[in-house]
Amino acid sequence: MRMHARHFVRVLAVAASIGISGCMVQAIGAPFFQDQAQTQDYSKNKTYQQGVREGKDDKAHNRDHSKKRHFKKDEDQKAYEAGYQNGHGN
Repeated sequence: MRMHARHFVRVLAVAASIGISGCMVQAIGAPFFQDQAQTQDYSKNKTYQQGVREGKDDKAHNRDHSKKRHFKKDEDQKAYEAGYQNGHGN
């Protein structure tokens, strides 16, 4: 019986260490993936430019994202939001 308890404790310790190290790797890697997504150049994108214009207009009139735009393509939505945030000064 004592051997089963030792074996169980060892298995539990290994499983816990694998779980902790897996979380650490994921937490360390997350900022690198975020930076990659935000460095995309949308400056020539029409929806980005639209976002910049609307962001500047909302900033000038002291509004907070007055027009909620939704685009069919995720890439257009990301470009618009990036442009809006840039134009609004966030």
